[in-house]
Amino acid sequence: MSSQIRASHILVSTDSKSKEDALAAIEAAHKEISDGKAFADVARDISDCPSGSGGGDLGSFGKGAMVPEFETAAFDLDVDAMSGPVETSFGYHLIQRTE
Repeated sequence: MSSQIRASHILVSTDSKSKEDALAAIEAAHKEISDGKAFADVARDISDCPSGSGGGDLGSFGKGAMVPEFETAAFDLDVDAMSGPVETSFGYHLIQRTE
């Protein structure tokens, strides 16, 4: 397992939405991507993270750089794979490992 990976993500924050609404939004985003829409385009459209404007790219990071739930999900992905919804204290994420 690599000590550094690169990933992109989409965040639907629970700061301004209920958990139910945030989960529904991230599940809808997952379906859009699964149906063929580019991950980066969906990130630009709906992500509540500043990285959304760059297609969700988080750059490279190592262990300990992200919250545990996010880190575990990201490091468990194969390159080019996308996670299902991942809940953290920030809200719900979709993660795509890019390297």
